[in-house]
Amino acid sequence: MPDTALFTVGVFQDAAWAAKGLDALKKAGFPPDVLTVMSKDTPDAAALIDRTVGVPPERLDVAGVGPLVARGRLVDALQGSARDLGALGIAAAMRRVGFQPHDGRIFETLVGRGGVLVAIKSDPRAADALAILHSYGGGNAAIGAWTGRV
Repeated sequence: MPDTALFTVGVFQDAAWAAKGLDALKKAGFPPDVLTVMSKDTPDAAALIDRTVGVPPERLDVAGVGPLVARGRLVDALQGSARDLGALGIAAAMRRVGFQPHDGRIFETLVGRGGVLVAIKSDPRAADALAILHSYGGGNAAIGAWTGRV
């Protein structure tokens, strides 16, 4: 399994809810460089990404969703060496990071409806990240390819 394979992912209903979850993750000690934010291209989402990771968002046109703003390690992993996230779409690309096809379709659908996907590169603390996402409204939160202890 490649180093990029373990992410904890959840989708918040909007940028305001995502901000609460991201603040909780930061307070729990997750640094900005392990966080990813992906959303439809809106001013609120772009500002959230800039505030969260400290750099302006990348703008992508993604199959099945349309124009997105995104930044973080998950984006790099989903792009792959061919930089083909736009052509593949979120659903197909999520297999690269250990999620089942049905999880990818759920994430793609929720982002397409205006949800904000938050991901954490979280191998040693995947369960902590999952608990925080659930606690703050991160729907369909899951850990990709988790082989840790229960």
